Formats: sequence, C-alpha cells, structure tokens
Amino acid sequence: MNIVYNVMVFLHIVGAAMIVGIWIGNMKKPTVHPRQFDGAALQLLTGIVMMGLIPALDMDANYAKLGIKFAVALVVGVLAFIGRRKYKKGEPISAGLAHSVGGLALLNVAIATLWQ
Repeated sequence: MNIVYNVMVFLHIVGAAMIVGIWIGNMKKPTVHPRQFDGAALQLLTGIVMMGLIPALDMDANYAKLGIKFAVALVVGVLAFIGRRKYKKGEPISAGLAHSVGGLALLNVAIATLWQ
C-alpha cells in the first residue's frame, strides 16, 4: 500500500509541474495550454486517491489543509478547462486566466509544503 501511495505522490508532483512549468514557460505571452488541464486533472485524481489511502495506512492527516487544497485544485481544474476550451477554439485567452491557473497551482504547492 505504501508503494501505491508513493506512486500517487510522484504523479501528484508531476501534475503540479505540468501546470506551473507551462505557466512559467509562457510568462512573456500568458496562455493556458491544454496540458495544464491534464496536469490539473492528474492532481485532482491522485489527490483523491491519496485522501482515500490515508486512513488505510493509518497516517495522520490535517483534513483542514487537505480540504483547502482540494477546493483550490477544483478552481484550478475549472479555470484550466475553460482555458483549454478557448485554446482549442482559437479564442484569445486573457492573461488573468492564465495567471490564475498558474498562480493558484503554485499556491497549492505552497500550502502543501509550508503548512505543517
């Protein structure tokens, strides 16, 4: 079970890297790339799986922190979905939308690492 949990943590970090990395890479011309939605979906999926594994592994969890992270992740997912849809239709994507996706994903990383 620990191996499954550790694989989920690895994939969760990969999802964050997909969102934040693309955001930083496109900082001069902000946009939302479809792979950012894929990263958000990966983070949501792996986060839910890890939440389910916590009781099975008798791990201590800060559920307030995890709830806030889940809420922020949902917002990132919705914004990334909107950006992906606009990207595929060729519609202009506002800098605010692009920075919201990347900035909120970065906020979630900060919550994960700095909140004890």
